[in-house]
Amino acid sequence: MDKAQAYAERFDRVLRYIERHLDEPLTVERLSRVAHFSKFHFHRQFSLYTGTGVLAYIRQLRLKHASYRLVYRRDERIIDIALDAGFESPEAFARAFRQIFGQSPSQFRKSPRWQPWKERFRLPPNERRGDMDVKTMEFTETRIAVLAHRGAPEKLDDSALKFIEWRKQSGLSPVKESRTFGIVYDDPANVEPEQFRFDICGEVSQEVPENQQGVLNGVIPGGRCAVVRHLGSHDRIGDSVYPLYRDWFPKSGEELRDFPLFFHYLNLMPDVAEHELVTDIYLPLK
Repeated sequence: MDKAQAYAERFDRVLRYIERHLDEPLTVERLSRVAHFSKFHFHRQFSLYTGTGVLAYIRQLRLKHASYRLVYRRDERIIDIALDAGFESPEAFARAFRQIFGQSPSQFRKSPRWQPWKERFRLPPNERRGDMDVKTMEFTETRIAVLAHRGAPEKLDDSALKFIEWRKQSGLSPVKESRTFGIVYDDPANVEPEQFRFDICGEVSQEVPENQQGVLNGVIPGGRCAVVRHLGSHDRIGDSVYPLYRDWFPKSGEELRDFPLFFHYLNLMPDVAEHELVTDIYLPLK
């Protein structure tokens, strides 16, 4: 391991530590010990590496998780979400939230504008390396309900809300008993935002009737797949997808089947913290 990679891995250790301890007091001194850096220089090193100050980064992550709770847990009180995010009052929470999202928490809950947040907040690079734990398995043909998202990746959450609305109204794909999938047609890094295609899917056991959300019937075909498990933020899922194509596939001797890459979401925010997300990535093989 060269010095640059060793340096990056120390920061990666800090970023993972922050994600796992967001509900605890996180000071510069505490985090500098995790990285084994001097507390007198850590703040500048962190800013140069991530592009933002350490305290601002922590606040952004807390506000991000709070935004999901506002939208996906509408029965929760804003004051409780504010206190859990580390703010002393709803007023302080509202000021910080508006600064990031351009809306008050109550406005965001009613009509969330995700795009400003997605545009402003970018996770630092992940420099971890190592062998991937790729398995091959037979995937059984699965009937699904499909909501086609077409447009900017930053607006996927709007489509997810529409799909959740359909799930609740129809009762045909209850999230606790049915698997949730995403079918990936395009690489968001290599396609114009308006041309990005992604299907949000839920497992069903019967025909999906016509509905106001535009959810349709579909099938994920059965067949062999290479599978790798991604742990953590969906925003970082490319850290597992790209090595699967770049490193594992050329050495595998396998051929790809004519069906897109797809994800199986084993859990979802805000039911779990972002670092606890588990997603299986399926690469269809002949």
